[in-house]
Amino acid sequence: MKKILAVALALVLTLALFTGCASKTATASVAASASAPAASSSAAASSSASASASASTSAAASASASSSADGDKVIKVGASSTPHAEILEQVKDDLAAEGYTLDIVVFDDYVLPNQALADGELDANYFQHTPYLNSYNEANGTNLVAAASIHYEPFGIYGNGVTDLKDLKAGATIIIPADDSNETRALLLLQQEGLIKLPDDASASKGVTTLDIVDDGGYDIQTVQADTVPAQLANSNEGTIAVINGNYALAAGLKIADALAIEDAKGDAAQTYANIIACRSGDENSPKIQALIKALETDKVKQYIKDTYNGAVVAIF
Repeated sequence: MKKILAVALALVLTLALFTGCASKTATASVAASASAPAASSSAAASSSASASASASTSAAASASASSSADGDKVIKVGASSTPHAEILEQVKDDLAAEGYTLDIVVFDDYVLPNQALADGELDANYFQHTPYLNSYNEANGTNLVAAASIHYEPFGIYGNGVTDLKDLKAGATIIIPADDSNETRALLLLQQEGLIKLPDDASASKGVTTLDIVDDGGYDIQTVQADTVPAQLANSNEGTIAVINGNYALAAGLKIADALAIEDAKGDAAQTYANIIACRSGDENSPKIQALIKALETDKVKQYIKDTYNGAVVAIF
């Protein structure tokens, strides 16, 4: 009987042991099962974060590309205020219709617009003629080129208390611009009017300075910075005359009709001294430069120039 009880007790203990092990295995299985979603969730979160980062990078790249594309659609042009910037204002809407934004940067001198263009701060400039551009390139080692000729501004002789060049007194002061090409142009105009004598081979392409004058007519010819000529004339003694660039004359409120003399439009001055769209060499056929030229060379712009400047500016395209 004792043996039977001992065997029965052993069976009970063995069954209890197996039940406990099964319970632990089940618990471990449940725990493993419970942690699996957490690991999966973590992986999913990591995947999501990676995807988000990738999307952000893609968005940033897209934004950068968009910004670059926008930049390619901006045409930045340096110009003198009158008449160049005024003429450019007339084509803003036309360029906008072609998908371009015209950014006009106004300069009040003849040096900075070329420097800014050479440095890549501008796409083009519009304020000068080819002889001046060539002179600038030679002096500064730059490689800027003329992309198109837009208009011509006749040089004029204006007087302080002088209404006719025949009345100009001996020894009178004549003020002219000092830079190479404009000095040449002013001297050629003075010769045209019989006030001075230059060498027989004097020409716009060759260039002349006051040192080349054969006969100064007894006048006191003074060279000053081009943009200061109108002010110098206004502050001069009565009886003084000055040769003034068309755009500076306009800016000073001088009318071409009041000029004592102007360049002969039948001469080579109209072509030689045509105001140009300048750009860096190699850019003249770029989409932006070609779009700018196309917008300017229209009947609309030609009519605007004619109606606005009354002969002080003449379209040449």
